[in-house]
Amino acid sequence: MTEPTARPDGGPAIIGDAPSARPTGTRLGLSNYLGLAGALAAMIALFSALSSHFLTYETFSTIANQIPDLVVMSVGMTFVLIIAGIDLSVGSVLALAASVVSVAALKWGWGPVPAALIGMAAAALTGSVTGAVTVGWRIPSFIVSLGVLEAARGVAYQLTNSRTSYIGDAFDFLSNPIAVGISPSFVIAVVVMIAAQLVLTRTVFGRHLIGIGTNEEAVRLAGVDPRPYKVAVFALMGALSGLAALFQISRLEAADPNAGVGLELQVIAAVVIGGTSLMGGRGSVISTFFGVLIISVLAAGLAQIGANEPTKRIITGAVIVVAVVLDTYRSRRTRG
Repeated sequence: MTEPTARPDGGPAIIGDAPSARPTGTRLGLSNYLGLAGALAAMIALFSALSSHFLTYETFSTIANQIPDLVVMSVGMTFVLIIAGIDLSVGSVLALAASVVSVAALKWGWGPVPAALIGMAAAALTGSVTGAVTVGWRIPSFIVSLGVLEAARGVAYQLTNSRTSYIGDAFDFLSNPIAVGISPSFVIAVVVMIAAQLVLTRTVFGRHLIGIGTNEEAVRLAGVDPRPYKVAVFALMGALSGLAALFQISRLEAADPNAGVGLELQVIAAVVIGGTSLMGGRGSVISTFFGVLIISVLAAGLAQIGANEPTKRIITGAVIVVAVVLDTYRSRRTRG
């Protein structure tokens, strides 16, 4: 059976004549990586000039230990956007997973490992529901995930009686630095990122995702049913939101039903800044990591120079708009 592959120019998927055919849609190119690295370096240089306290080891170790939840959720969102979907419920799913963990730990007396597993399972199940409804009824994932956003938040409130549940230090091992000030959460997030990039670029599963996002009909005509792949991607997004919930619990020592409000916007922003196309069929997890770093360095730098909250929002919003405009320009250029 032939495999669907994405064209290097971002056009419709084609059917490779040999099993060794490889999709190139995931490869955003060296210029994209250099551009992101240059933007990050310029941002660091700017904030270092504006604040004498920015260019320090403490600043960067703090950023590294604060971004694991954003990293793993952005990895999941990269997969979702590559298949031309979107998931607006990730912040609420994070809160739901944290609430389930709190119930398992505080009410049922479960240990950290089983409590963590059931929290991630609940998040993965929620993502599966989003994917199943989207695929089964052919409803845009934007609409479905918007409904799940409200429902998952409501369940989180029900489980916690709308109050923050203090879990204690049971999950501290995830956030306590182990070497050079870096926490296990950051190490886990980097491992997830590398594994996801390998899956996307080196496996048949990843090739099929690129094909689905580029030209779903071509994939179907090649004899591959795209529906289970799409559901699996939304389930993965849910599971990674559950993992992010564990990272937050380890830092806060509590499960907050209000956690993750607006987090979906940061996640989508990081992925888009990294160069993943909103139209599907093109993306890179490594580029997404650069996007996370840019968002995080921007937030830390603005805080250190004393920018107020409205100014932070204006600047961050402008960066996101510029990234979307550049993505649109790049897409039109490759089609031309």
